Parts: sequence; structure tokens; C-alpha cells
Amino acid sequence: MPRADARRARWEPVRCARCGAAVQVAKFSPQHTSVQWTAASAASCAEFRTALASALECGEAPVESCEALRGSIDDAVASGRLTVCPPSYE
Repeated sequence: MPRADARRARWEPVRCARCGAAVQVAKFSPQHTSVQWTAASAASCAEFRTALASALECGEAPVESCEALRGSIDDAVASGRLTVCPPSYE
């Protein structure tokens, strides 16, 4: 049986500059970002809606990322509104 992930993350809210979707983000390192979407934020994301419609039309799995949100996260890090914080195990 897999072990439960014991890491504790510092989750911070980030709002997409394009569509306003609000998500919770943990930025573990410059390369590692974890995003928690809610049903409401996924429904308000223009990129998700477009990807889902396209995927359903083609019978494929939808893309699970949003470039506009990625840019908003990068901007939040650059401006100091989102902290890069490695996870703790305490």
C-alpha cells in the first residue's frame, strides 16, 4: 500500500489575470508548482472550457493546464505575492 504524502504545503490563493479563476497554489521550487482547482474555478477558465469542448469533439482527454494561469502564477512569484517555499514534513 502506498504511503500517504506527509508533506505540508504553504497554499496561497492566485487569481488568473485572464478569466479571474481563483485557485490555491503551492510553489515548492522555481520548477515545481502544485495547483488546486475547484469545480467553480475550472468552470470559469476559458482555456479549460475550450480544451474540454475540443476534447469531447475529438474523443480525447482534455488538457489539464492553463497557460494564462501559469503566467499569473509567474507574475505572483515575481511580485512577491506568492512565496517559493519547499514543503515541510512537520
